[in-house]
Amino acid sequence: MLIVEDEVDLALSYKELLEAHGFSVHTAPTGVIALKHILNKDVDAVLCDLKLPQLEGDMFYITVEKSKPEVCDRFIFITGMADNPKFQPFINKMKGRVLFKPVRVEQVLEALTELFARVG
Repeated sequence: MLIVEDEVDLALSYKELLEAHGFSVHTAPTGVIALKHILNKDVDAVLCDLKLPQLEGDMFYITVEKSKPEVCDRFIFITGMADNPKFQPFINKMKGRVLFKPVRVEQVLEALTELFARVG
């Protein structure tokens, strides 16, 4: 699993939580680093913030869609940008799921359970 989050403490919290539930987790603080990871390794799920340095979450997703489209239905976005008009058209059309901050642990685990049930 790949967590794409520029807030280091939050990324580490997600990582610890998911590792405690048996997941193997890698983190990336920017969309650019995450893209390099996805292009070189297979991932079962991507937890991704929308507001990121260098390559924001929507552009990261669109780039992945062009190079590894099979990964796009494995995205779960976690964002505080629910009301940001810049991201609204993207949120409405992309294939992944969106969770809005603040997010409870149960919501993340439920979203992952649904994702793995859907994509196998």
